[in-house]
Amino acid sequence: MQSLQQKAAEWSGVASADAFSIDETNLFHRLGLQTFVDLSTAFYDSFGDGRVFADEQLWFRSIFGESKKEDAIQNQYEFFVQRMGGPPLYSQRKGHPALIGRHRPYPVTHQAAERWLHHMEQALDATPGIDPDSRIKMMNFFRHTAFFLVAGDKLKNPAD
Repeated sequence: MQSLQQKAAEWSGVASADAFSIDETNLFHRLGLQTFVDLSTAFYDSFGDGRVFADEQLWFRSIFGESKKEDAIQNQYEFFVQRMGGPPLYSQRKGHPALIGRHRPYPVTHQAAERWLHHMEQALDATPGIDPDSRIKMMNFFRHTAFFLVAGDKLKNPAD
């Protein structure tokens, strides 16, 4: 039986070593807090046009239907800051990230992961100050992690 990390690598096309290359460089120190705030804002809000919350795909938009945009932005940037070398903002406010458990109520499918990644790529492109090396490292991490969550979702629906 494959581990969740092995499944994530297989489905994402990103080897674990590449996904966790974010650990080789402290991206928080390199990019700063505001870059992570801007990235998460661009992901959810796209500076007013509502990127995720206005997605043309109703099934995808509905995943975020119960969330408040401001809370979603804060949760995401605090997690990114913590995971990429900054202070443990997320854990201090919400406890252990427990990504699979926190995403358990949502349909984290291959299709949802790809749609999430589509928006994240656009957000990365829209966020000034992210150098090409950091962007590659972040996108590898995001892609691998998205499919790690898909693998975790399969635990609750093994017949799928």
